[in-house]
Amino acid sequence: MRHIFTALTLLLVMVGSAQTTQEIFESFKLQERRDVQYYFPPNMDENKKYPLIVVLDANYLFDQVVAVSKYYSQFHGMPESIVVGVNQSKNGIRLEDCAFDPETGLPNEKGKQFYEFIGMELIPYLDLNYSTAPFKMIFGYDITANFQNYWLFKDNSVFDAYVSISPTLAPEMESRVPTRLNTFDKQIFYQLIVEGEQTDDTPQIMALDSGIKALNKETLHYFFEKYDKADHISVATYGIGKAFDNVFGMFKPISPKEYKTQILTSDEPVYKYLENKYQGIVDLFGFSKPVELNDIMAIYAAVRKKEDFESLKSLSELCKKEYPDTMMGFYFEGEYYEQMGEPKKALKTFEKAFQMEEIDFLTKEMALEKMDALKADFGF
Repeated sequence: MRHIFTALTLLLVMVGSAQTTQEIFESFKLQERRDVQYYFPPNMDENKKYPLIVVLDANYLFDQVVAVSKYYSQFHGMPESIVVGVNQSKNGIRLEDCAFDPETGLPNEKGKQFYEFIGMELIPYLDLNYSTAPFKMIFGYDITANFQNYWLFKDNSVFDAYVSISPTLAPEMESRVPTRLNTFDKQIFYQLIVEGEQTDDTPQIMALDSGIKALNKETLHYFFEKYDKADHISVATYGIGKAFDNVFGMFKPISPKEYKTQILTSDEPVYKYLENKYQGIVDLFGFSKPVELNDIMAIYAAVRKKEDFESLKSLSELCKKEYPDTMMGFYFEGEYYEQMGEPKKALKTFEKAFQMEEIDFLTKEMALEKMDALKADFGF
């Protein structure tokens, strides 16, 4: 498809910060120019993969989605992401983009063209030119929230996560979406976010909610969020952060509650929890995440609490890989040999730890104390 993009006329206009651009995208599918906005994380690394978040109704939602994604990636564990927003408010173009046949509920001719513009032009362009991850997410509001459902019916859905904010649903969508979601074997997120006040669309939305909740699919991650104090305008502001929480929750550091209720109560080796957590990120999102120091310390605390010293050896090997310049890997390995009754190996390993950089609560003084205790106890 590379030759397709050589024919596209792309006029880049920088706006705001260096990470945000606005582009006039010349679309062959639509036979018109479209205003598109992008947010790129600062200091993008070509060796990293970034989830792609598509925002319909970008005139209303783009700035909010970007602001929350930046905040969450800095403070809440969410991975840095590329955000692309399609502006649709000019001359009421969103009504044309998302129009559907009132009898069949299917997109009209312009809607089909808009569908192909997103899936066959815009997303492939980004995948070709930027380090995008396989995982893709889409936000829609009102009629654009309905329109995003049409990508569910593609043989291989373009998106892995759908965020539907106060949708105005096409006929039969309340039954078509659950039926389609029930056919997916891949992991998929679907979220309905609605305001508290009743509207003409409420019965259909609630029927959609009931239909999805009736499904029994391990691969489906469904969330329904109702904000009683929100109205049709403010509901998006209420729901964007929660949507990111629901999708990227496994990226958060291990919490005290998670430590107490899941790690300490598990019958599996302690290290297995950490291994599953990070492998789950790879399996679901298509890229790996560096292991956070918080998570290593949580597993270390659980190892000591449960006296699961075999996990300590696995943890030491992980630390040598993730934090190679620090004393952590060798210190944990020294403790492992100490608990296994191999004092000579423990002493040599603590000596290696002593020569490396301190990190967090681990200090050279602690390694020295271990060495002195071993020498005193065993006469080395």
